[in-house]
Amino acid sequence: MDAGGNGEKKYTLHISPGKAELNYFKDLWRYRELFLFLAWRDVLVRYKQTIIGVLWSVLRPLITMIIFTVVFSKLANLPSNGVPYGIMVFAGILPWQFFSNSLSDSGNSLIGNSHLISKVYFPRIIIPTSSVIVSLIDFLIAFIIMLAIMILWYSFVPPMSIVLIIPFLALAFLASLGLGFFVSALTVKYRDFRYIVPFIVQFGLYVSPVGFMSSIVPEKWRLLYSLNPVVGVIDGFRWAILGASQPLWWPGVAVSFAVSSILFLLGFKYFRSTEKDFADVI
Repeated sequence: MDAGGNGEKKYTLHISPGKAELNYFKDLWRYRELFLFLAWRDVLVRYKQTIIGVLWSVLRPLITMIIFTVVFSKLANLPSNGVPYGIMVFAGILPWQFFSNSLSDSGNSLIGNSHLISKVYFPRIIIPTSSVIVSLIDFLIAFIIMLAIMILWYSFVPPMSIVLIIPFLALAFLASLGLGFFVSALTVKYRDFRYIVPFIVQFGLYVSPVGFMSSIVPEKWRLLYSLNPVVGVIDGFRWAILGASQPLWWPGVAVSFAVSSILFLLGFKYFRSTEKDFADVI
């Protein structure tokens, strides 16, 4: 505080670096009820006016499982290491469906909520994150059905290691959020991404080990193949659900974890750097 020439007091405002991020995380906690409301609203909207409701979250992986089992097992005669091929495929479809749904929904989430963004302030990152939560609910429903199919249809009782899917689900969550932050922020400025993302998801389905085991990839290419973060997630799911018949290649998991972590940090940083302009360009 300084005194001016006319006797008036002048105040100097000092803004310390780093506190903005701290305040941002405080805002995230302050708006937690909005986060829950958006997630619940999206769940209701997804199945509103549908005939079979939440069964859609089961039919999609079930139909995909049947098609992939016929193509990769019956026609291509790929191995499944002694477990029913349908179970092996289903164990890969579930994490892939969670990842792809999260990416698609979060990518369009900001555009779908433009009326909120242009009117009131709240941490915008809440919107794509709530979309991933909706995909997580879909996953849980389909997972329960998968367990019922394994036990009742295939008479296959999963081992106790099935609880180890939790860290791999967290890994899928990390990768989904990271890419979701990137895509949702880019879609606000470049609407072309609404058409690019479905193509990426469709392409990713065939280059990820959903319908086959990643062990068929030549060993010299395994690390490069694991740069796809979904590879480590799918391999981890199969190892946890099917046991020793689906050995886990830990170097690939480590690569997938590193890539997922980098995607999350870069995605969060990019989202934060562009967030202030969303209301102006959306």
